[in-house]
Amino acid sequence: MNRFFAIRQTCWDWRAAGNFMFGGTGSALMLMIAIASYPDTPSLPLGLVALAFIGLGLFMVWLEIGKPWRFLHVYFHPQTSWMTREASVAALLFPIAFVGVIFKIPLLITLAGLLGLLFLYCQARILLASKGIPSWRESTTLPLIISTGLVEGTSLLLLSYIFSDSIQGWAIYLLLVLLAVRGQSWIKYRQQLTTAKAPKQTLSVLNSINTLVLWPGNILPFILVGTCLLLSNFTNIFITIASVLAILSGWHMKFTIITRAAQQQGYSVGKLKRGRPVIKPPVKRKPERFVL
Repeated sequence: MNRFFAIRQTCWDWRAAGNFMFGGTGSALMLMIAIASYPDTPSLPLGLVALAFIGLGLFMVWLEIGKPWRFLHVYFHPQTSWMTREASVAALLFPIAFVGVIFKIPLLITLAGLLGLLFLYCQARILLASKGIPSWRESTTLPLIISTGLVEGTSLLLLSYIFSDSIQGWAIYLLLVLLAVRGQSWIKYRQQLTTAKAPKQTLSVLNSINTLVLWPGNILPFILVGTCLLLSNFTNIFITIASVLAILSGWHMKFTIITRAAQQQGYSVGKLKRGRPVIKPPVKRKPERFVL
């Protein structure tokens, strides 16, 4: 099948990518700190860090809007737009999380964690709904974006534990599982794009970062975390390196998918056959009989 006009989209640039990078990390971190602190409440700085990441992502999207002071229009289409739903979730998440952390209300923190997961899900559905971009519309995009966000949020939680010298073993086990899920999601994502005959430019860009995403981004952190578990010694340096690599590789992957591997679908034609067209005799149809 021949494809024409498989050019890269220019509507979303690094600012839109920043929303998926930082917003995904912050929303997943909000979920993780809600799980980690239950039935209590997390520390104020950690909760504010999660909100700061989400706010930074939304601020970068606001910078990209052609007429930024018309940003309220994003709330006008909740029945059709996942971007509207993402913004609506954020409007609920910020006050609920802030009040829950300030006044130490566990119920609000739990609700904020669920809203963080919903925010991450909306981000994945935004890409999935973009049917004109082959690298966004595939069904494997959904588990890839969600698992990447969860890896980043868990890694950031572990980094906070290291600085506060209060690391929890369950978070390390969770990161190990999430790294395996993200690695598998990345492999299936590329396989599906190849099967769907995505534009060559898209496949070429993804191939160029494949080694970086798999080895320093997933396999090496997996080995470092697994070593800590096997030795029953939560070595801070190993966990720090694994967490930083997992976060940076996730950001790099999402940045690449949004900005460089976002070729439009364009047009396509089937394989042409040689020879003259064959004239077929008309089909004779018998008149139908109606029985009264």
